[in-house]
Formats: sequence, structure tokens, C-alpha cells
Amino acid sequence: MFDVLTAAAVADELAATVLDGRIQKIGLVDRRTIAAEIYAGGHRHALVASADDRTPRLHLAPGMPSLDAELVTPFGLLLRKYLRGGVLVGIEQPPLERLVRLSIAKHLPTDHERRERRRAGQPISTEEPEPPLDKEDAEDAEGEGDATFVHLAVEVMGRHSNLILIDDDGTIMEAAKRITPAMSRVRPIAPRLRYLPPPPIVRPDPRRLTASSAADLLAALPPQTELARGLVSSLRGLSPQMGREIAFRAAGSATARVGDVLGTPDGAAGLARETRALLEPLLTSAWSPRLYRALTQDDDAAGLEIDDLPDSAAGDAIAYAALPMAHLDASLAGEPIPTISAAIALVDGRDGGDATPVRHAQRRERLLGMIRAAHDKQDRRLAAVREQGAKAAEAETLRHWGELIYANLWQIPAGADSFDADGERIVLLPGLGAKETAQEYFERYRKAQSAGVHQGELEAEIAVEVAYLDQIETLVAQAAGFAQLEVLAGEWEAHAGPQPGTARRRKAISPKRPRPLLDDDGNAVFIGRTAAQNETVTFDLVGPDDTWLHARGAAGSHVVVRWRIPGTDERPETIEAAARLAAWYSAGREGARVEVDIARRRHVRKIKGGRAGLVTYRNERTIAVRPGDERAVGGVLRPGGER
Repeated sequence: MFDVLTAAAVADELAATVLDGRIQKIGLVDRRTIAAEIYAGGHRHALVASADDRTPRLHLAPGMPSLDAELVTPFGLLLRKYLRGGVLVGIEQPPLERLVRLSIAKHLPTDHERRERRRAGQPISTEEPEPPLDKEDAEDAEGEGDATFVHLAVEVMGRHSNLILIDDDGTIMEAAKRITPAMSRVRPIAPRLRYLPPPPIVRPDPRRLTASSAADLLAALPPQTELARGLVSSLRGLSPQMGREIAFRAAGSATARVGDVLGTPDGAAGLARETRALLEPLLTSAWSPRLYRALTQDDDAAGLEIDDLPDSAAGDAIAYAALPMAHLDASLAGEPIPTISAAIALVDGRDGGDATPVRHAQRRERLLGMIRAAHDKQDRRLAAVREQGAKAAEAETLRHWGELIYANLWQIPAGADSFDADGERIVLLPGLGAKETAQEYFERYRKAQSAGVHQGELEAEIAVEVAYLDQIETLVAQAAGFAQLEVLAGEWEAHAGPQPGTARRRKAISPKRPRPLLDDDGNAVFIGRTAAQNETVTFDLVGPDDTWLHARGAAGSHVVVRWRIPGTDERPETIEAAARLAAWYSAGREGARVEVDIARRRHVRKIKGGRAGLVTYRNERTIAVRPGDERAVGGVLRPGGER
């Protein structure tokens, strides 16, 4: 949907709205998305640019998205240094390209100015957003010495999208996605390389399509070829949506064939006319943005063929265009919308609004990403240990070969690559003599033997680590709010150490004691929501005769029942309710029924050398229950104090 028409409409909207505005705030929403607050025309505007593979975009948002303050990358740091406080002095969109180039001028203080500000006690920079400048102050700011110019290239090209910061000499400073020569020999993207725009596609310009050239184009295509696909592959800058629109206008159907156009009276002349008409706003800037909503879940009837659209209920915004699209109006609910940015924001559905859920989601996803990376590392480590173990099984063969080489050393000719002994053919290693080959075989034998001796110990160590990673991943995924996420982040940092690319946590946040749920007899049920709480509820809050519950074979929370009168029989209703909670707060919560192990606390032991919350247990019994949260068990358990 973000085609050359959209890019041009966005560029014109930005030029009319934020050109000559001052960038007061800029930062990362995620690793591939940035947001900037720009003060222009007496108003604050939120600009979003993203190189996300699925939803690349550039537009003004209805509200400033939540910036991820803990996400620290070289790209984000350079944006703050060179763009925050600068003035947006240029907006350029090369013809027929999904590229918008933003030029920013900023006065960077010289070393002398920095020293003078320090002497005067003035801050050199601040992370807080600065107040807006009035017109006179802005003119004074622009007049301070020589300005430094940088350019932000926003390339919205599907999975090849990128955000690239460039200096005024055309050298790449940094990018949201670095592209190595191994990834692209044609156009690598990395600091200190020369910035090269996306290579132009050598095809005819559709803005200059004539009846004669259209006839040649049609003649070169097989008659059964879909006209839209033929246009996209034959003309420069056309998107599939634009191709379907031209086909609809010229032949009455978005799925028309080339032969259908050749059979019309207007033929090639009509095709050329409709193509030029669709692209005319590139010259006139006469945009008329339109938003399209789903009528039914069957979008194929519209001839959309947009594979990346989600399944949508009636009324959902699923498409947009910078101009009315007749082929979309034919089967979707189209409506005019004031700006193309508003349409993009509605279809994307993530920018602006309440910042708190977004901030929590950012924190959660960042933490989950680090945990999953650690999990992948342990998987690779386990594979390497098992590979070494497999080699240990061949250790005796290596030793035997080494002994045979030494026993026959006197008769092995120099430069030989193999020899026969005792009915076996012994291969000598390339580049090594017989003696050196024997020594290498003995060295491999010693390593393989050592790996075999320690394999079981290493696998057990990895299993403990993986169990901890499974536990904390589940707890993070199910954390209900800010406080729990912060505690879990502190636990993770204590376990793994400060992570590169994230701000260091100043001090660990102590987990609060979990609040109990009480049944009618006053028996208390506690749920561990972090690794530390799992250990606390199991070993600090209950006695040996109390009951411990955990989802069988699934990572998650420990649930315990502290009986008001120790040693009495368990209350079945309370046990079932506690088991439903243990199933809900586990990795198996999506199942219809989950098996939950139940044991007396005296049979639960910490794993020797294990991480917090990891235990072993025995003498358990197992029941299958339907997972349920606190509301689901509200008829049996209520928050403490609500008797």
C-alpha cells in the first residue's frame, strides 16, 4: 500500500505541516522505528518513520508514540545528537521512488562554546524535551554560527526498507539496518560507506506512456497474462495496487487479462490515458486520501490479492490510498479521510494513543528477546556437547590408529597419504607427516575421551539452565504490569549481567510479598509471580505440612496452600481452585485441561546449584483441571481481607 503515490502524498503533507519545524524530541520506539516531536506552525507534531519488515511507513501520528528509553543503539544515539534541537529544512522525494529524504540543520557547539557553558554552569545537553521556541527565538537559534547538515533517508520498500543517517558529504553515519557485503554486493549499508540511493529500475516512465508505447507494451505480453502484473513488471514505479487500479479503469476488472484490453475499442490509447491520469497528482499534488474498511472477511472478491492483510471483521480499516481507487471502492467500504497520515495510522493501528501499554509491551518484548537469545545459546551448547559425546564413541579408533602409525613408522614412505597395516587402511592427515598425524590422533583421542567423561555433567548443567530460562520466559510473558516486569528484569540482569544495548538498572527492585487468596475456612493460597517469589512462597511462607502445586512438565508459577490448621485434611474445593491457578500461571494455560502435580511441601527440595525457583519433588499426585485466573475461582477464593 505504501507506494510511490503514498510516498509523494506524505512528502507533500510533511512539507505543508512540519517543514522548518524544530525537532524537540526524538528516539526509538523499537530497533527499526523512530518517532520525533516537531514544533512547527505553533503546534507539536509527531512524526513516525519505520523500517519494520511488515509495516514500513512514514507519517504523522495522532499522538507521540512511547519511546523506549532503555533501548540504546548507535543509530539512536546519533539521532539524538544530530537531530534533536535541529530544524527540518528540506523534504525531498525523488520521482517514482519510495524514498523520502529529510534534511536537518543544527548548530553544534564548538569546544570553546562548551568550555564557556561549563564555566557559566549551563548544561550542554539535556535528555528532557526543550520548550517550543517562538518565531523570534527560532530565528536567533538558526543564526548561531555555522550549522551542521545531516540527512535522514527513509526508504519504504517492503522488507528492504531502511532508515539511514547521512552526513552532508554523502557518507553513511549509521542505519537502522546494517547491510553487509555478504547480504548485498550491490548496495551494502554501513557507517563510513558512501550512500547510494536504491538503484533505479530501467523501465519506461509510466507518466510518459503514450498510445504507441502502450501498444508495444501489450504486444510484448502474452494475451493470458494478468494486465496488472504485466504493468508492474513493465513500467517503473508501479505497485501491485496501482497496477490493479489501472487494469480496473482500462478494462473494467482488476484481474483483467492483456487480451481483454486488446479487445476493447479504446485499447492501448485508453490504457495509456488511465495510467497517466493515475499518476497526474505527482505533478499537481492534488491528493484525495481514502480509507477502506472491510465489508466481509472475504477480501478476495475485491481482487485485492494483498497477502499480508490480517483477517478483518466488518468495519476494520484494512487499506488506504492517496487517491480514490475504483477497484477498492467496488467491494470495500471507502471513505474520504483528511490526510494520508491519518489513514496510515488507522490501518497500522499502533501509533499514538495511551503510551503505557506500548511502553509495557516494549519492555516485555525486549526482555523476552534476551531470554530467547540465551535459550538459543544453550541449545547450541547442548548440540555441541552431544556432538563431542558422539566423537567420544570414536575415541578408541583414534587411539588405535595412532598406535598403528607408531608401530609402522619405519616403513611408511615420506609424503604418503595412507598405508595398510593389520588389514586396515590408515589415512594420514593432509599436510602432516606420519609422526605428526599420530600425535594429532592421540590429541583428538584425549579431547574426545575428556568430552565423554564430562558429557553427562554438562548436559545436566545445561538442563538446569534451560529450566530456569523456561521459567523466567513464562513469568515475563504473563507478567501483569510494570512492577512485575521491573522485578523480573532485575532478576534477569542479576542472572545474565548487564545486557549490551540496554540501559543499566541502577538498583534491583525487591519483589513484594504476594497477597494471599482466602477460602471460606481462612486457608491462604499464594502465587509466585517471579522466580524469587516462587522460592519465597515455597520455602518461606508455608510449612512442611502445607500443599504445593505446579503444572506438570510446564514452566510457570509455584502455587501453595497454607492451611489455617496445619496437619488437617486438605479441602478439595480449595485444592481444585489452587490447581486451576497453577495451570493458568504456566506455559500450558492455552490448553483445555492441564495436568497439575500436588505434593506436601516437605517433599519439595531446591535443586542443588540451581537457579531461584527451581525445585525437585516426590510423592506427588496429579489432577487435570481447566486453567482459570482469580476471577474464574472467585466462588472459592477471594483476596485476603474479603471474608
